[in-house]
Amino acid sequence: MVGRRRGSRATRGSQQPQQQRTGGPRKSLREPALFAKEAGYESEVPHEKLTIAQAKRGTPAIRPVRVYADGIFDLFHSGHARALMQAKNLFPNTHLIVGVCSDELTHRYKGYTVMTESERYEALIHCRYVDEVVRDAPWTLSPDFLKKHKIDFVAHDDIPYTSAGSEDVYKHIKGAGMFVATQRTDGISTSDLITRIVRDYDLYVRRNLQRGYTASDLNVSFIREKKIRLQNQVDRMKETVKTVEEKSKHFVHSVEEKSQDLIHKWEEKSREFISNFLESFGPGGAWHVIQEKSGRMLQALSPYASPVASPRGSPSSSPTRGRSPSPPSSPSSQSPRSPRSSATYPKGASAHPSTSLSSTSEGDDDE
Repeated sequence: MVGRRRGSRATRGSQQPQQQRTGGPRKSLREPALFAKEAGYESEVPHEKLTIAQAKRGTPAIRPVRVYADGIFDLFHSGHARALMQAKNLFPNTHLIVGVCSDELTHRYKGYTVMTESERYEALIHCRYVDEVVRDAPWTLSPDFLKKHKIDFVAHDDIPYTSAGSEDVYKHIKGAGMFVATQRTDGISTSDLITRIVRDYDLYVRRNLQRGYTASDLNVSFIREKKIRLQNQVDRMKETVKTVEEKSKHFVHSVEEKSQDLIHKWEEKSREFISNFLESFGPGGAWHVIQEKSGRMLQALSPYASPVASPRGSPSSSPTRGRSPSPPSSPSSQSPRSPRSSATYPKGASAHPSTSLSSTSEGDDDE
């Protein structure tokens, strides 16, 4: 049994309630399957021949039903495991025996394998559905082999298996009523896995060369090795360029997003500014209010404005001298040296009394 490291006190404390809730001890890992003994199966219980109906009813109760399944099991995968799971669950009480053919027998009748027989044996004993493993299993099951291992039934898919010059190697097992069919798992098989490897051979060679395998380990020539290593360098350069390109695209994209965001905000602010500016000239705007206030202020200041100037020809002040003005003289008596006294006022001139008095007094003085 695979050992487990003892947990801490907190871990054991957290597991204890779970055990109490489940009402039983924890399930341990299943032990690896045993290899069959060379002498075969030994038991004191008599081995009676069973029918499929009896085995399905769970009889006999004193021993399990021994079911045998054989194969190559190269590159052990889920399709193999599902077939063994079906064989294990054929009957209520089943002891599953798995026969694995050796490398020599497999290479003779089927072809080269990827895994060695020791690796294939080891893969089978760690399958949870397997109870016993028979090494170097025969290609065709003989009555002596069935008797030696006390086999009740043989489990395999129902497709006729043509090999070793026979149309179906399980034909005599089917005739004896000892054959139980299982279902194949579509989409996966050893041949499918090998086909994937062959299809992507160059990729796997390049990957293993990068991991440290030599050209001789991979059975690759010197020129091919150099070509593959050069291709690896080119691919690394491409990845570097691709990374830089992606980063630059991301940077440009982020700059574009920010610029578009700024433009959008600027457009919103400009629309808002224009709208506020136009609203200020409206009926209820600030400019209209200023005009109304200025008009009211002018109306309020109009009584205190400066007086209007006097009309033309009206006297602006009283005469400065106390004597009365002399009567106007006749035209004949006027002296020719004082034309100002007899001159008429031009059109539009102001006929101010002070002016006439001053001119008259100046004429009197001269005389």
